[in-house]
Amino acid sequence: MTTIWRSSARLLAAALVSVLAACSPEAPKFRSTDISGAAFGKELALTGHDGKPRTLADFRGKLVVLSFGFTHCPDICPTTLAELAAVLKKLGPDAARVQVLFVTVDPERDTPEVLAKYVPAFDPGFLGLSGDAAATQRVAKEFKIFYEKQPGVAPGAYSVDHSGQSFVLDAKGQLRLFTRHDRIAADLADDLRTLLRTGG
Repeated sequence: MTTIWRSSARLLAAALVSVLAACSPEAPKFRSTDISGAAFGKELALTGHDGKPRTLADFRGKLVVLSFGFTHCPDICPTTLAELAAVLKKLGPDAARVQVLFVTVDPERDTPEVLAKYVPAFDPGFLGLSGDAAATQRVAKEFKIFYEKQPGVAPGAYSVDHSGQSFVLDAKGQLRLFTRHDRIAADLADDLRTLLRTGG
């Protein structure tokens, strides 16, 4: 009897585990790559185009979309910012709960004054961030961003090769999503709505 009772108890326990698993809420489904729990992308310390020192802690309570680029970029950067502006329009009133940050990888030319003219032209709520060469390197390393200056025909006419992805951090400042630049228009509005709905 003892053996039968133990077997029944084990079966009952297994059944309860299955029921509890079935009742537990599923993890949110995202179109972008879910990188929740990543060990990188935890902090930055730069200057906003408004002249104020900024860290990720300044944006707690909002979702943050973090993009990297430079103002002389001929294609990907302006396209990314334009598509991010369109994404926020799709969100309607919920757009107030999202902050877009544009980090320049060309601090030599992209001063706060330059960023103040460029970044808000896409959306008045967007914030450009810059730092000196060392601060830029630290942030790029923290978010695993590649960038490299490419010489041009004149000293000031150089370009900058750089990673084109954007990141989404939740309202607690935790890195959640990796978004390819060519998927922003198709995926990001739905993903932001999911995070907003689930308390992200």
